[in-house]
Amino acid sequence: MNTKLTKTIENLDVSSITEERKELLDSFAQQLQDKKDNNQDINLNFICTHNSRRSHLSQIWMQTLSSFFNLEKVFSYSGGTESTAMASPIISTLKKQGFEIQTISNGNNPIHAIKFDSNSTPIIGFSKEYFSDFNPKSNFIAVMTCSQADEGCPLVLGSDSRIPLTFEDPKAFDNTPLQDEKYLERSTQIATELYYTLSRVN
Repeated sequence: MNTKLTKTIENLDVSSITEERKELLDSFAQQLQDKKDNNQDINLNFICTHNSRRSHLSQIWMQTLSSFFNLEKVFSYSGGTESTAMASPIISTLKKQGFEIQTISNGNNPIHAIKFDSNSTPIIGFSKEYFSDFNPKSNFIAVMTCSQADEGCPLVLGSDSRIPLTFEDPKAFDNTPLQDEKYLERSTQIATELYYTLSRVN
């Protein structure tokens, strides 16, 4: 993992997480632990409405931090109740935090290759529906990253379980002076909470 990204991870502050939130994250960690103890693949589908911001951040940070903690058999995906495009501030935010990102296809829904170290397999980032053929059809945990998707998808077919790990949408600050700050804030929050979750798995 490159120096800049490693420093970003080492600076995450889990003491910023509330006790109430930790209860939810502990429950999430226990589900991951159960799969690990049973030597099962840990497939995670992070779901939001548009698969444009929070679900991508969650997918990318989960895959990255799984490598950081040397947890094998963790496979992260993301999807939406509809497909749009990965928001461009997500790309710039992740680059600032140390990710290497290459756009491999342009258009209305660009495809990005995202790497957390020079030898890692790229995470493929683009917007898709959560039931896309790109994502697992069964034996996965559905992690709902926005309340709208959590309410709009009462049943995620094929999932083993469902975790309502919702986050505020930085989209509210698009094209404002606070845009960069709020996207970085949200990415850091997601990274911090997933760091805490994975630190509980042994």
